[in-house]
Amino acid sequence: MRRGKQPHGERMLLFSWRDTFVTVIALLGALVLSAGLRKLDPAGDSYAPMLFLFMVALVSRITRGYFYGVAAAVLSVFAINFAFTEPIMALNFSLAGYPLTFMTLLATAILISAMTTQLKRQEERNYRARLEEMRANLLRAVSHDLRTPLTSISAAASLLSENLEEMDTGRQRAMLAQISDDAQWLIRMVENLLSITRVGETSGVRKTPEAAEEVISETVRKYRGRFSRPAAEISLPDELVMVPMDAILIGQVLSNLLENAALHAEGAEHVRVCLRVEGDEAVFEVSDDGEGIPEARLKTLFDPSAAQPSDSAAHSRNNMGIGLSVCRTIVMAHGGALSARNLPGGGACFRFTLPMKEEETHA
Repeated sequence: MRRGKQPHGERMLLFSWRDTFVTVIALLGALVLSAGLRKLDPAGDSYAPMLFLFMVALVSRITRGYFYGVAAAVLSVFAINFAFTEPIMALNFSLAGYPLTFMTLLATAILISAMTTQLKRQEERNYRARLEEMRANLLRAVSHDLRTPLTSISAAASLLSENLEEMDTGRQRAMLAQISDDAQWLIRMVENLLSITRVGETSGVRKTPEAAEEVISETVRKYRGRFSRPAAEISLPDELVMVPMDAILIGQVLSNLLENAALHAEGAEHVRVCLRVEGDEAVFEVSDDGEGIPEARLKTLFDPSAAQPSDSAAHSRNNMGIGLSVCRTIVMAHGGALSARNLPGGGACFRFTLPMKEEETHA
């Protein structure tokens, strides 16, 4: 699960198997390279300090906090003293220049770790600010669009109540169908609204390992209960794919993308949900065989502010901007990315990725 916010001192000393592995490999690499260069040039005595200094800088840059950089600096000093200075294979703390070597490596580790930590904090602040701005914009857009169907439902219900005896059966059914459509649209909008608030104020989402296949299957099952066209198909890998996620939110993303195909993919007969693994990411794709998305619309597809103002419930229901913006906000909060493109053979494809390993950057 996603860790809560930790005190400054704890983050600086945070233990990580990944960072431990990186530190060990870097120091072993410096040791092997230094030993190899010493065999090629026995008279050379500057290779080891330079290589270990580089590895200390590398460890300080790619690990979190100060601990691993400082540990790499201390271990490097002992390694240079023990294996690459006379007497070989013995520690000698009385060597000339030893304190300078030690202080140089240590200062380098602390300086680079501090710079890296500061950059990561700034990146985290930027991420949270962007996520919060997206949430605020979506909440405003959803709140605005809720008024139109509510007004339509209220007006239709009042008209039916006051003129029920004078209306023929056909008109009654038409108005009831309109009320039902508006109510269903409101339900979907409220689901999106709840998804936005579930993301949290600025803390992202709480993720647990979930079987991605089960999330997809359940979402497609619900889709088939609502829509008969386009027909939904599923393509899953043979092995079980466990992905850290909030299953409810990712289910909402898939539901929005499937609904988008059902309502907006002109001429589509099939919609396909595909899952595969690429490196350290799980890749989800929802594609259809319709007419595709206008090129001009692709640039603003996920921007709720780019949607045209709606003057009627029908126009508002046909507006796919808010649902797709919710998808982007949810995927971004998971540390993933969402994109859309037109397929060469026709139709559109929405693709989003989720990291297979838990990231702590935005915790």
